[in-house]
Amino acid sequence: MTAINTVTDLSRDGDVAVVTLNNPPVNALSMAMRDGLVAALDVAAKDANAKAVLLICAGRTFIAGADISEFDKVQSGGAGFTEAQDAFDKMKKPLVAAIHGTALGGGLEVAMCCHYRVAVASAKFGQPEVNLGLIPGAGGTQRLPRLAGIPKALEMIATGKPIGAADALANGLIDEIVPGDLKEGAVGFIAKLLAEGKGVRRTRDMQEKVTGDFAPVFAFARAKNARLRCAAGGDQGGGSLHHHAL
Repeated sequence: MTAINTVTDLSRDGDVAVVTLNNPPVNALSMAMRDGLVAALDVAAKDANAKAVLLICAGRTFIAGADISEFDKVQSGGAGFTEAQDAFDKMKKPLVAAIHGTALGGGLEVAMCCHYRVAVASAKFGQPEVNLGLIPGAGGTQRLPRLAGIPKALEMIATGKPIGAADALANGLIDEIVPGDLKEGAVGFIAKLLAEGKGVRRTRDMQEKVTGDFAPVFAFARAKNARLRCAAGGDQGGGSLHHHAL
């Protein structure tokens, strides 16, 4: 295993390059993690013996969100969200996210930049930014509809409520629920992809679920959420967030 930086390691499992993130307690997506991701993906891309890349997190959860402690700080140098996402989109080998715990906010946006996603049955997925008066700012409004469809994306973004793995699978947000050990199952999933000749599948290029007339869907969502705001006296609640991640 090679330490890319203090929160990112790179190893290989057979012909799979494994990028492991470890930023306790909830793997908040800090600048160090973004830097580590960019550097690790660059090394993996150049590894002639790696046919695919797996992104996984150590500890009790996948990336639980962006590090909101950085929101009010002037950042100098380092990889921003756009630079990190560009690194994902430039990857020419199948890139799979393996998810446990929660993939929330910026964490879900990172997962959606991967070409495929697998998860344990207990995993949760969400865009909770609305609970802080924000909308997803790192591609969530673009990638979530392409994967899960506009109605499900509207529901998740407007309410901020997470969904479970079964719901995520049914709506196309993930590709497989992994029983047993997550890493082992993810490597097995990658082996199937390679055996079937499936390669890069960039979320940004998906058009099927965002083609058509969705005006009635948006009109219904506006009316529904207006009723919810009135019923809640203007406060939709939506549950709590980790204070350091979004």
